[in-house]
Amino acid sequence: MASAKEIRGQIKATQNTSKITKAMEMVAASKMRKAQDAVTQSRAYSDGINTVIANLMQAHTEYPHPFLVKHDEVKRVAYIVVSSDKGLCGGLNTNVFKHAMVSLKEIKETAEVEVLSIGRRAGLFMKRVAPLAASVEDINDAPEFSEIVGVVNLAMEKFLAGEYDEVRLVFNTFVNTMTQTPTEVQLLPCPEAKTEGESGYWEYPGYWDYLYEPDSKAVLDGLLRRYIETIVYQAVLENKACEQSARMVAMKSATDNAKDIISDLQITYNKARQAAITQELAEISAGAAAA
Repeated sequence: MASAKEIRGQIKATQNTSKITKAMEMVAASKMRKAQDAVTQSRAYSDGINTVIANLMQAHTEYPHPFLVKHDEVKRVAYIVVSSDKGLCGGLNTNVFKHAMVSLKEIKETAEVEVLSIGRRAGLFMKRVAPLAASVEDINDAPEFSEIVGVVNLAMEKFLAGEYDEVRLVFNTFVNTMTQTPTEVQLLPCPEAKTEGESGYWEYPGYWDYLYEPDSKAVLDGLLRRYIETIVYQAVLENKACEQSARMVAMKSATDNAKDIISDLQITYNKARQAAITQELAEISAGAAAA
């Protein structure tokens, strides 16, 4: 058994760690509320542009935009993987990496794969399993689109140049404080859009026709680029909310575990102290008897 002094040192160290994890929990809780508000506000815009694109994809235009044309053969696929920059957020990053790896394994059987990462953890992990074409790190807690625009534009330009046949996006979707779901969506070519009907089921929006000004090419190019940018930016916001929620839960769990450890160490300390006192009394009694 360790000495009472050593146990006191362990108790003190655990108490200090507990203070740190408690502070991190409170900071994450504050950031989580802001991140959730940002996700809620951006979803309205995201849903709105999704509806517009869903209608445009059902319209009959004289210009087939490259973002809407499926390639006959898929030989090169790009994955944009979104993660956090920092750790200490439970299994959040691990879960999204596992999801990406399952998808990558299937695609690698028939096509080459490249990765574009958003978040330091994604870059460090994904570069070990596939070539890393681009990486963005140190994303602010309140992300700006300008921070990720380079990765998004690179993916779009390579798709237009024929270097990619598909572009997919993998990220965590925020459900609630306790639930974050790994999600994969196809960015390019844009999947056939559907809208939610009155029955609650997803259905085709029906026939739409538009008058384009200046022309369908200019309108579609601008709207589809903004659509792709919005999906990626929304994914980054979702992942930020997931990160702060997961970190808050992880730090709360760490604080609770520290309290349990301190309680156990306190019992061990009392036992060690009692044993030391008993030994001292025994030695005094033995000395008195010998005298």
